Amino acid sequence: MPVFHNIDDAPTHVAPFSHAVEAGGWVMLTGQMPTVPGAPDAPLIDGIEAQTRQVMENLKTVLAGVALDLSDVVQCRCYLTEFERDYDIFNSAYKSYFPADRLPARTTIGVTALAVGVLVEIDCLARRRGAE
Repeated sequence: MPVFHNIDDAPTHVAPFSHAVEAGGWVMLTGQMPTVPGAPDAPLIDGIEAQTRQVMENLKTVLAGVALDLSDVVQCRCYLTEFERDYDIFNSAYKSYFPADRLPARTTIGVTALAVGVLVEIDCLARRRGAE
C-alpha cells in the first residue's frame, strides 16, 4: 500500500498533492519550487542559481522528512522556463549537491511556464537502502 507523506517543514502546497509518496521502497517526491518553507507569500528569490539552490534545499527537507537524503536519489526531472539562458548556470548549481561519481539519472525539460512564476522545478525518485 502506498504511504502519502506531507512534511511539516517543507514548503506549503501550491496545489493538491503530497510532498512524497512511498511504495515498495521507492519514494517519489513531488516537484519542488524555490518557495521558502514557512513563508508561502514571500517574494521569489531572483535568478536561476539562487532558485535552483532553494529547490535543492526544499528537496533535502522533504527527503529528511522521510528519513532519506540526496544520496538516496536515483533520478531527477528538472523543468526550466528559460532553458537556453539558464541551462549552464542551473547545471553548475545542481551538480554541486551530488558527488561527481553519484549523479542521479536526469531529464531536463524546457517549459513555457511553471506555477507561481518560478524559473525551475525539480522532482525526484529515491530508493530506500536495503529495499527489495
